[in-house]
Amino acid sequence: MRHRLALLFGVLMSTSLLPAAGAGAATSTACQGGAFTVTLPGGATVRNTGVRVGAGALTGLLKVRGRYVSFDVSPSDLAVYDYAMTGAASPDDITGGAPTPVFASKVPALGAPLTGDLDVRADDKGGLELRRGGTVKMKIQAKDCAQGGIFQMEPEAGRPVIITHTLAPGMFYFKNPFTEKINFGNGTMFRGKDSPQVATRLSQTDTQTVWSVASGGRMGGVLGEDAVELSAGASACTQDCQAQNRVQGSLPVTDPAYSG
Repeated sequence: MRHRLALLFGVLMSTSLLPAAGAGAATSTACQGGAFTVTLPGGATVRNTGVRVGAGALTGLLKVRGRYVSFDVSPSDLAVYDYAMTGAASPDDITGGAPTPVFASKVPALGAPLTGDLDVRADDKGGLELRRGGTVKMKIQAKDCAQGGIFQMEPEAGRPVIITHTLAPGMFYFKNPFTEKINFGNGTMFRGKDSPQVATRLSQTDTQTVWSVASGGRMGGVLGEDAVELSAGASACTQDCQAQNRVQGSLPVTDPAYSG
């Protein structure tokens, strides 16, 4: 842990050596050409459309693949595995053009498996939505973009749900000295942040965070410049919530990896 933090601090202090590319804010250019294809357990694919998959056909992982982002989803609880950035070329790239594993897993403890049909909706603007119910309900929203607010997981259980985030090998959580907030990274200009809404952090290590998420709350994921903005954070919303909170005016970016 100590040597990784020392490495990161050295990178932060030498950001004049970082390339300017990828230092811009997350805009529509970060999602240019992005679109997810979802491969269902039986081998059928979903792209630029919506389908309902019967519960009996959900016998294996869903394979979600985009231009910039890839991950797998377990239909029984909508847990996410092997969330990674592909390193595809983009003016807003934060990976240095290299495939970059980010999360080993994001796992909700639902208490009972999801048993209903699965709704899958993938659009031609890089958006994805997965919904499944049972005694509890779960929803995933994702965007296929090089950076920005591009993921959120929303439980609806009538009670708090524990969600555990485990980083991929090479990634680690750290306190950003320029923002005083918790980010995750890998010792390069890569920056990410867990984005809770009506959620409480129960524990934190250098590679894992455990959250208690209220019913109707969410756990989001933010990458790049948006992860180091000095924002006030998400509002306390549990109904008809938006993936983003509207910014009034401009937000300062003090991390030199993105403010140069």
